Amino acid sequence: MKPSELSKLRKEISKVQDSKRFEHTLSVAYTAANLAACYGESIDHAVVAGMLHDCAKCLPEEKLLSICETQHMEISQEEYMKPSLLHAKAGCYLAEKKYHIVNRNILNAIHNHTTGRPDMSLLEKIIFVADYIEPGRRQAPRLEQVRRTAFADLDQAVLMILEDTLKYLRDSGSVIEQTTQKTYQYYKDMQNSKQHFPGGHGET
Repeated sequence: MKPSELSKLRKEISKVQDSKRFEHTLSVAYTAANLAACYGESIDHAVVAGMLHDCAKCLPEEKLLSICETQHMEISQEEYMKPSLLHAKAGCYLAEKKYHIVNRNILNAIHNHTTGRPDMSLLEKIIFVADYIEPGRRQAPRLEQVRRTAFADLDQAVLMILEDTLKYLRDSGSVIEQTTQKTYQYYKDMQNSKQHFPGGHGET
């Protein structure tokens, strides 16, 4: 994406987010760019995905449901109970239709940035982690440890985020989307495999 196009995208996103959410968006894009540089992913793709990951976050829940139902997306029981969970799926749709993103890896990174998914691509993991560790975050447990880990072992950082997220959701009695649980189990099994077989197939 050319600098002029990125500047235009930034202005467009600033119009659909409140100031706090837009500040978060810029921080995620910045963090994603740094992770991309660390792991050899396209910085351009990381910045675009970071800029668009929450493009539907500020939409009313009714609008999120409407987009997903109209587009015949699969909506889980947990998402019907808490429609705000749909902002990633709706954001993926808007990224393609409104912001004209055609790169499937970028779209997948937007689609899966909240729950993750088993066997994520490098860019998906980068956006998933960047959303959690960006500089504006303050309250998450083990945050500084996760930040350090993110630049040394991305898969381990993903697992730590999933562990802490699931604990928080359980302790607070919040809705747990089953994809999050499946993703946690996948990366837990992967890390266990890497510990038992150093130098194995786990990809960072």
